[in-house]
Amino acid sequence: MSWTQRIQDSLSQRRADNQWRQRQTVESPQGRTLRIHGQTLLNFCSNDYLGLAAQGGPALQQAAKQWGLGSGASHLVCGHSQAHHDLEQALARHTGYSRALLFSTGYMANLGCIQALTQRGDGIFQDKLNHASLIDGALLSRADFQRYPHQNYRNLATRLQQREQGLSLVVSDSIFSMDGDLADVNQLADLCQQHDALLMIDDAHGFGILGNQGAGIRNDAGLSSRELPLYIGTLGKALGGFGAFVAGDDALIDYLIQFARPYIYTTAIPPAVAEAMFDNLERLQNDDLRTTLNGHIQYFREQAQHRQLPLMASQSPIQPLLIGDERRAMSISQALRQRGLLITAIRPPTVPAGTSRLRVTLTAAHTREDIDTLLDALTELLDTETTGAAR
Repeated sequence: MSWTQRIQDSLSQRRADNQWRQRQTVESPQGRTLRIHGQTLLNFCSNDYLGLAAQGGPALQQAAKQWGLGSGASHLVCGHSQAHHDLEQALARHTGYSRALLFSTGYMANLGCIQALTQRGDGIFQDKLNHASLIDGALLSRADFQRYPHQNYRNLATRLQQREQGLSLVVSDSIFSMDGDLADVNQLADLCQQHDALLMIDDAHGFGILGNQGAGIRNDAGLSSRELPLYIGTLGKALGGFGAFVAGDDALIDYLIQFARPYIYTTAIPPAVAEAMFDNLERLQNDDLRTTLNGHIQYFREQAQHRQLPLMASQSPIQPLLIGDERRAMSISQALRQRGLLITAIRPPTVPAGTSRLRVTLTAAHTREDIDTLLDALTELLDTETTGAAR
């Protein structure tokens, strides 16, 4: 088989499986509405949970006047500015850790931590529904990689008990990005204490949402930094910007600076972006935003249950509706778009076969009227489909 044949066969198969991915060119700033191909749509698929993505513009403009565009180099050469340093210190204080370390993306933070910390003979134990970056980090390591069934902590305990060599790293998302449910980090912390394992939590969808002033899953669960020693947060979701960070004690951060290749060999994020993120971090601490968001979540779930919509079990801003068939999920997503609503259909291979869904995400920027519009459209479309299937 030639390279050309392999590529063409793979593309043809992806189309045949109704799994073809397409980008959408957005013509407006991020917010509760987006303009795509000249159409203004209510946006229910963004991770901008607190509506901060459009709030950092003035701070970014002012910072760009001081710092210019680029950082010029990696952090370890000459790219680590005072703006980066100040943001790292602020993130450490906010999340309750000794230090924090900036990465360019959450994907790179997860790869960097897992690859730097584990060696041949170690064991990595991950929830089966973890984000792709966590899975890839383990696959690229030289450690023994095992995946336990989703939130089956008894199974994890057995695997840890049977481990006879090397060190153990337990890794989990806090809020699972496609299901919206929450990991039991207290139970994970207990298991890691019992079996002398290191616990790593990717709080990408929890930072800014969970805990006092959005301090994250550790604060929300009442754990000490010793009980949750390795914390990953992102700046591109609730914080509304770009980048990621790892928080931990002094020794852990020093270790990552020395050994995390995605940190060492990557140009630092622009210092102006870091300064704008510092500004948004102050906005993040306004609990009124989380109060509004939590009210939207409760209202959406109550109304969706009353209308018998196929809700999945989630108390987070991620509110998936289980559809099942890929074609049906795509059809409903397209019909919603015709009604002025932007909601992504999530299909395999992102989720298991037969579990395609509409991934509704709620934000503090939405209004109650926006949510009612969404609920009415979903009820109408799903009722129509059910009636049509009955015929």
